[in-house]
Amino acid sequence: MKNIYFSYLSILLVGFLIACGTKSKKKDDSKNEFISIFNGKNFEGWEGDPTYWRVENGILTGEVTPQTILKRNSFIIYKKEQLENFELKLEYKITNSGNSGVNYRSELIETMPFALRGYQCDIDGKNKYTGQNYEEKKRTTLAYMGETVTIPEMPDSIPKQNIRKNVKRNCWQTRTITNTKLKSELISNIEPNDWNTIHLIVKDNTMQHYVNGTLFSELTDLDQANRSTKGYIGVQVHVGPPMQIQYRKIQLKHL
Repeated sequence: MKNIYFSYLSILLVGFLIACGTKSKKKDDSKNEFISIFNGKNFEGWEGDPTYWRVENGILTGEVTPQTILKRNSFIIYKKEQLENFELKLEYKITNSGNSGVNYRSELIETMPFALRGYQCDIDGKNKYTGQNYEEKKRTTLAYMGETVTIPEMPDSIPKQNIRKNVKRNCWQTRTITNTKLKSELISNIEPNDWNTIHLIVKDNTMQHYVNGTLFSELTDLDQANRSTKGYIGVQVHVGPPMQIQYRKIQLKHL
């Protein structure tokens, strides 16, 4: 009888441990799920200039009109946290004359309201730059559309105090291209004047930009002097003619 009693207790204990382990696993797994960071109702968690940004019908809209022409780029910034390793998914729709982008691992510029300095997944209505990796207010273009690029450590011959000396034709010069894709084939995946999906995978030194499920650029940044490992995300309205950019379904997953 005693053996039966202890066997029964053993079964209960094993069941309890399995249940606890399952709950713990579910709790841990929840940390790796996509969560919405834009509520579709207001700017909660975000900070931007209401002259250029508004929320309507569940959509974050950035617009430049003939009466509000920009003198410099303006961002709406997700201020709740600075991100390191993550995935970001969102949908965008842009007018033909539009120019925008999704910044990440970016720093605030104290002397410029609503400005960011850092990596950007470029977006434009004419699809000259969509999906490329452009470093806003820093090293400029790091990986063009269709390129897989490695940025090595900056040589001692390049002055670290003036990195713009290593920029020509709006492109960082110290980079190694290891693969390229036909730009025309990539552009054919983009729906003009309609919703498209951006998916960023940012982990350690590697940044991948996907548009509608296709890899548009991949960057491995080994330049310890200039790279960024943590920072804010934000989306942009760009200097230029009147335009409109819309974002929705902005979702984040921590890695």
